[in-house]
Amino acid sequence: MLHLKLLRKSSALSNCKFLVRSTSSVTKPKYDYDLVVLGGGSGGLACAKEAVEYGARVLCFDYVKPTPVGTTWGIGGTCVNVGCIPKKLMHQACLLGEAVHEAVAYGWNVNAQNIKPDWKKLIKSVQNHIKSVNWVTRVDLRDKKVEYVNSMGSFVDAHTINYKTKQGERRQLTAEHVVVAVGGRPRYPSIPGATEFGITSDDIFSYEKEPGRTLVVGAGYVGLECACFLKGLGYEPTVMVRSIVLRGFDRQMSELVAAMMSERGIRFVDTSIPTAVERMPNGCLLVKHLNTATEQEGSDVYDTVLWAIGRKGLIDDLNLQAAGVATKNDKIVVDHTEATNVPHIYAVGDIIYGRPELTPVAILSGRLLARRLFAGSTQLMDYTDVATTVFTPLEYACVGMSEEMAIESRGAENIEVFHGYYKPTEFFIPQKSVRHCYLKAVAEVTGDQKILGLHYLGPVAGEVIQGFAAALKSGLTVKTLLNTVGIHPTTAEEFTRLSITKRSGRDPTPASCCS
Repeated sequence: MLHLKLLRKSSALSNCKFLVRSTSSVTKPKYDYDLVVLGGGSGGLACAKEAVEYGARVLCFDYVKPTPVGTTWGIGGTCVNVGCIPKKLMHQACLLGEAVHEAVAYGWNVNAQNIKPDWKKLIKSVQNHIKSVNWVTRVDLRDKKVEYVNSMGSFVDAHTINYKTKQGERRQLTAEHVVVAVGGRPRYPSIPGATEFGITSDDIFSYEKEPGRTLVVGAGYVGLECACFLKGLGYEPTVMVRSIVLRGFDRQMSELVAAMMSERGIRFVDTSIPTAVERMPNGCLLVKHLNTATEQEGSDVYDTVLWAIGRKGLIDDLNLQAAGVATKNDKIVVDHTEATNVPHIYAVGDIIYGRPELTPVAILSGRLLARRLFAGSTQLMDYTDVATTVFTPLEYACVGMSEEMAIESRGAENIEVFHGYYKPTEFFIPQKSVRHCYLKAVAEVTGDQKILGLHYLGPVAGEVIQGFAAALKSGLTVKTLLNTVGIHPTTAEEFTRLSITKRSGRDPTPASCCS
């Protein structure tokens, strides 16, 4: 009996060894990699790092073409190098400048007259931080076993990627899945002197020359944020507006932002477009422009011209036609699963047509995609009710529908707007202007009044709206909001005090802070 058991065990082990040998001989990977990611920005890196957690063999390509003035940067994409991170640091530098002057009113013995920023020192500090993040990112990829190639990858066919090595040699590799996450870059206008003499947000955060008198062309959030931090650092920005400020945002809130900027001394040139930029003998820039409303031509002289007229998806070097990938307006068309018309080719981040161009959106969609591809997940990215912030001195943050969007989708008679001005406690002693501190909730008019959108203009707006964003996605109602006890004294508590509607016609200005 014992002999029989040993024979059976020996036979089972032999079969097991045979199976192992057989499996290893027939499961040679069909492709070099399970996943190749084109683009080393926030979305691409998030997808790559998530995929390796589930055993995928992953390679990530990333390459930065120098700007017309020669600016380039390391891995990490727009956010880390020329977007969110340096922008927030410049914003913080401005807030600190304001705080130093306010400190005098609070009793600090500060000689505020002699306080001024050192542009070169600030730029060096910002760049040192960015380079540290680049290094940490490279180390993180190595530790997580994500292969990284500093080269531009492009399609040969739907599964084959072509690239150039540092030695100039052309090579190819294959991938079962490809995720395109190359993002976008700022546009330049098609006018004489635009690329020769102008810069963009790709350049300003490493710009060694003091910007001086600066023309910011474009009134989206990038343009307004750049104009504001330049003003806060002591320079003279002018914003040239083609049509309206902050297109796509709530109109009332956008106009309040513009009014706040004007109050701080930022000049706007409305309904105008530049027609040419010329270098003068003294080194300054002569900008010719046209008022599209009056057809009147004009010109002004500046030290720096910064283009902020929108962004272009980086599809030109990908050879997408070789893979058969559909595009629209310099972006890639995807479905609700981030899949292109070619089933195994996906896209995440700013390169996608018709989706929010925000870093946290790219990160979450990249992670969720990796989980669906390699971990059996079915969770999809929810692109609705995404919160965002415009980092002007008084920040504007919002989540959900604008008032216009709510009226268009539900009808004016079905919408109730609760609103109010407020007075931040910390503004009283230094006598800071509270004229534009304002918030509103856009809600349904019936039942418990589900909230469709929240808008806030004031201090630390991003910190305020982030928590409310989770509440709104969870079905927040006016009834629940007004039944919430606020934290006093904070500006966030003002949402819990909203009781005046626009329809009522009552004055939304508070009499005091504690009643």
